[in-house]
Amino acid sequence: MIDDLEQRIRERAHRMWLDEGRPEGKAEAHWELARMAIAFEDAKPQMQKPIANDTPEPIEALLNQGEFPTLTDQGEQHAPGGMADPG
Repeated sequence: MIDDLEQRIRERAHRMWLDEGRPEGKAEAHWELARMAIAFEDAKPQMQKPIANDTPEPIEALLNQGEFPTLTDQGEQHAPGGMADPG
């Protein structure tokens, strides 16, 4: 299987080299790009699986969400007219 993977990477890197017009000194770059492309292709079925969430959040989480302070609840002082005091 490793030989098959290496062969796929080699063929992809070779195609990249040909597509770029056979440049000199880019073998390592083509190899690395081909290796990453093959890895993404192989992982694609796993990445496309939906996330299984068997247990929904309890309703209490929704009902109690207003009980916790947020960034707007930091005790800011408002100037007359409803604008926050910049100083």
